[in-house]
Amino acid sequence: MIQKILIANRGEIAVRIIRTCREMGIRTVAVYSEADKDALHTQLADEAVCIGPASARDSYLNMEQIISATMVTGADAIHPGFGFLSENSKFAALCEACHIIFIGPESQVIEKLGNKAIARKTMTDAGIPVIPGSEESVTDVERALELAEEIGYPVIVKAVLGGGGKGMRTAYSKEELRQQFLTAQKESAQAFGDDHMYLEHFIEKPKHIEIQILADQHGNVVHLGERDCSIQRNHQKVIEEAPSTALDEDLRKRMGEAAVKAAKAAGYTSAGTIEFLLSADRTFYFMEMNTRIQVEHPVTEWVTGMDLVKEQIRIADGQKLSVTQEDIRITGHAIECRINAEDPSRGFRPCPGMISDMYLPGGFGVRIDSAVYSGYSIPPWYDSMIVKLIVHGKDRQEAIRRMHSALGEVIIEGVTTNLEFLYRIMERKDYQEGDLDNGWLERILDELKEG
Repeated sequence: MIQKILIANRGEIAVRIIRTCREMGIRTVAVYSEADKDALHTQLADEAVCIGPASARDSYLNMEQIISATMVTGADAIHPGFGFLSENSKFAALCEACHIIFIGPESQVIEKLGNKAIARKTMTDAGIPVIPGSEESVTDVERALELAEEIGYPVIVKAVLGGGGKGMRTAYSKEELRQQFLTAQKESAQAFGDDHMYLEHFIEKPKHIEIQILADQHGNVVHLGERDCSIQRNHQKVIEEAPSTALDEDLRKRMGEAAVKAAKAAGYTSAGTIEFLLSADRTFYFMEMNTRIQVEHPVTEWVTGMDLVKEQIRIADGQKLSVTQEDIRITGHAIECRINAEDPSRGFRPCPGMISDMYLPGGFGVRIDSAVYSGYSIPPWYDSMIVKLIVHGKDRQEAIRRMHSALGEVIIEGVTTNLEFLYRIMERKDYQEGDLDNGWLERILDELKEG
């Protein structure tokens, strides 16, 4: 049985993991950068170890320091959370070599699924529908132009090792593709240290639907329904919901079965997410698989009643899944809003600084995942998300009203946030009616900024 877990992360996800470990009777070790010495996760964990300077490269991405901290503290497992090293196959392999349990899939599975070109081939071979695109990775713009002619415009250029919306550009013509390919390639090299790209046909006005799966080491795989993540800006999710208004029971069943099939084809274990694009004609296509816990996992937890972090730990410990597919029931509707320290009126520029005062809502059907507090100074080196506000209602309309009310209660002073921006989304009739696609938020950005 796992006795002590080192959490190789920071912020709300580190706090989230600590809370589940407490319930399971598992001791925790927090790691932190010099900038995070007063962070909440360092105060809540049983032990805390400084692993380097403020920059993520020298701390939360420093594999050797994290492994060293694990050994010194006697932790027998590492939970990577999301971001940072959570999908780094080299780090997972290093854990395996040091006989440390990595709470996630095996390193070779992460490597296979992290490379989008290889992941596409894996899914194609398994009979999972994929978006028409290049079969191999591309580094030469002339080859990209040839492939685009075969695929058909518009096309989207993606970094093979990308994520978080980086290294992605859309082109509607040959002339546009030349510039967009080079721009995306440069961004990929800077963000991921790799300039290999691939091309896909760009589907107009799709919905972003993802299926949560759990897979143990005994061959059992289940899906926990879907999340609708169509409200995005620059390929970054802003609001997530479960379930999706776009799916009926038949489509939900087919997409869930495809996700389970995809996980089995990849030899996957742990919690994971299969991301699909759903076209206007209700055809779904595999997009990618995230081999970690997702930022938006709370909405699935609320409609299923399951603790996904607990399931991750149980799976890593070699235990069987606590449920079968027949046990899983979707109840009500959940919505998550990401409250960020950023200024929507200035291009969503991050706004680090001291939180002078803060009040967060509560009440029936309201959940807060956060690691900030009054007097906390938000550092400038990391992601700007400071609070996840999640609500649950008996149906979508009740959940929207509950979210609208909860957002209206939030007080965060001292830093600029996107709070008013989110509040205005909840008030919009088109949002309330639920006819949304991946480009909806971009199309109404100016209206939301003006109020």
